[in-house]
Amino acid sequence: MKKFFVECCVESLDQAMKAEKEGADQIELCKNLKDDGLTPDIDLVSNTLNKVLVPVKIMVRPRKGNFIYSESEIIQVKNQIMNLKVLGVEEIVFGALNQNNNVDFEQIKRVADWSYPMKITFHKAIDQSSNFFDDIESLIKIDRVKSILTSGKSSSAKIGALTIKEAVKNYQSTINIIAAGKITNKNLYSIHKLINARYYHGKNILGKLS
Repeated sequence: MKKFFVECCVESLDQAMKAEKEGADQIELCKNLKDDGLTPDIDLVSNTLNKVLVPVKIMVRPRKGNFIYSESEIIQVKNQIMNLKVLGVEEIVFGALNQNNNVDFEQIKRVADWSYPMKITFHKAIDQSSNFFDDIESLIKIDRVKSILTSGKSSSAKIGALTIKEAVKNYQSTINIIAAGKITNKNLYSIHKLINARYYHGKNILGKLS
């Protein structure tokens, strides 16, 4: 019996349904995973919520590239959040950085206000932060930020294992630290031995879904 929580990242209804069948505890729904995930189309969100019983969180990211957003892009984020709220989405995935490559707390607080009562996962933008652990501690203080997705400032969870393990040790009691980065059904258990986290994330974490 597994001792951890598996979150599967998908970009279609078929993948979401297959992930649920294969044992996903939760699903993150995106589009354009080749660009590390963007906000999915509203019809896909609606259909997935209607067809899948496990919790579904939705990526909110208006474009590919960096996580430093202009005011017009943040208004686009607000509009996407409002559309998702109408559908009854319970959790979104979002992250923003400032010009110094630290977490943009002003934007995160705005998104937390707009998305209420939804929960927020701060995504792997955290791995680009120059104040990684300090920013985690500050995110914990924002009420609706419930999870942080991280590869430990590395290209994969395996390479960043020591950093993720430290984050888990220090903060797991107050926020969900979700290990991510090239985690597959083939290396999940070996990575779990390295990190001993409670939460793992990946698009191939249950094997190939399509």
